[in-house]
Amino acid sequence: MEFAELIKTPRVDGVVLHRPFLPLVEGTLCLTGHHLILSSRQDNTEELWLLHADIDFIEKRFVGSSGTIIVKCKDLRIIQLDIPGMEECLNIASSIEALSTLDSVSLMYPFFYRPMFEVIEDGWNLFLPEESFKDLESMTDEWRLSEVNRDFSICPSYPPLVVVPKDTDDDTLLKVASFRHGGRFPVLSYYHKKNGMVMMRAGQPLIGPNGRRCKEDEKLINATLRAGKRGYIIDTRATAVAQQAKARGGGFEQEANYPQWRRIHKTIERYSVLQDSLIKLVEACNDQSHSMDRWLSKLEASNWLSHIKEILTTACLAAQCIDREGATVLVHGTEGTDSTLQVTSLAQILLDPSCRTIRGFQALVEREWLQAGHPFQHRCAQSAYSSGKLHGEAPIFLLFLDCTWQILRQFPCSFEFNENFLVLLFEHAYATQFGTFLGNSAAERSATLKLPQKTVSLWSWVNRPQEMEGFVNPLYEPNSLVIWPSVAPQSLQLWEGVFLRWNRSSKCLDEAYEEMVHIIEYNKELQKKVNSLRRQLAQLETEEI
Repeated sequence: MEFAELIKTPRVDGVVLHRPFLPLVEGTLCLTGHHLILSSRQDNTEELWLLHADIDFIEKRFVGSSGTIIVKCKDLRIIQLDIPGMEECLNIASSIEALSTLDSVSLMYPFFYRPMFEVIEDGWNLFLPEESFKDLESMTDEWRLSEVNRDFSICPSYPPLVVVPKDTDDDTLLKVASFRHGGRFPVLSYYHKKNGMVMMRAGQPLIGPNGRRCKEDEKLINATLRAGKRGYIIDTRATAVAQQAKARGGGFEQEANYPQWRRIHKTIERYSVLQDSLIKLVEACNDQSHSMDRWLSKLEASNWLSHIKEILTTACLAAQCIDREGATVLVHGTEGTDSTLQVTSLAQILLDPSCRTIRGFQALVEREWLQAGHPFQHRCAQSAYSSGKLHGEAPIFLLFLDCTWQILRQFPCSFEFNENFLVLLFEHAYATQFGTFLGNSAAERSATLKLPQKTVSLWSWVNRPQEMEGFVNPLYEPNSLVIWPSVAPQSLQLWEGVFLRWNRSSKCLDEAYEEMVHIIEYNKELQKKVNSLRRQLAQLETEEI
């Protein structure tokens, strides 16, 4: 297919652009295969370059012979294009709709993008399983790297290499895979070097209505327990939901077959509920016609902060079991690719200081989201504005980033990265020139789409020194301790940097935050000078004596 076939009118002059916080711009609108571009000859005006993939929904309005297109973006921006001529407006709208809903992944911009910067280190090779396993080997010899899934035939959503208990052979893994949803047998997610406890993740067991049993599965997870210790199975579904899954062939671990494990059910909602919550939240944030009480009521009705609370509570529970109880933890929901990953990744942020660094957080996203099989292509196909029928779209990754921001806000000195880094990951998960978040699994990325050979990694760009500067938290002081965030309602706030950044009221908050950072930095420098003077005075007093 040629992109030219979808572009009915490639260029229109005299188009007026309306954008948040910026003056009106009149210029020429051009459509290419991947971008909507508006350029102007006016001095000091910034061009608009908008990826078609970033467009979530458009509205058309007509007044006389001219028309207006309201473009609603996946990053939650809303821009307006006033186009002279009804036919031109209809043609532009039709072209945008076609170009923003391409079915073929290989037609997306990352396959055509050629970087204008020098790739110093290839992001595709930065966080390989065999490299992270070397770190594990230096701490314990109880685990091994299995190649049982090297051709993705056992579990299409797992990477080719997975970490499993050393005494569990590949034949056992094959049997366990047939007993777990999607072939997702239990694998190591995190090793806590403080006490040697581990966190594993998996898909639900396929118990079914007849109470099917798999002794190999029982043996595998029991192999992770210390002598005389119990483990915790954290099921991210409500008990009733897990019971219903049993009737459909799924289920949960039976106490009689797993006597050394205590099962805890925590309710984290599934994708349709979460997508509806995002839509309601963004609708409330864009509605500035109501009183503060009415706005807060709509915000509460979205249940977004309730979902944040449930996810953080479950992650804190997992971290507490590992660090304070000294117990092994197994986390799963239904598929093991959504809420499971939210819990395992957030628990690691609480437990492991390296996950709070820029490089460590990248490794976490690679290990616990990309290599672990989160279906980014499906979940991020639509954002908050699309009116199309849902096909599994949900803000799972955005909720994880929001939870991370909540922890960052409560522990502002414990993270090497700032809010800008989290916002960047949100934006690139939905629309990007890089190949990192394309596809739904490691199998799709490497075997089907061949992304490492055909696209550029986001990490290749992020890790350039000149880009990294914008993501560094000036307040960062390494903290080797486990951190415990509050999940009380008064401790959780709306993430203004995402949900209110295109509203005028948030601009003042951003400026206030920047001013606060400057004041803190000034106070730090002042404190250094005071300490230096104290040392000099102490030295003088010593000399006099």
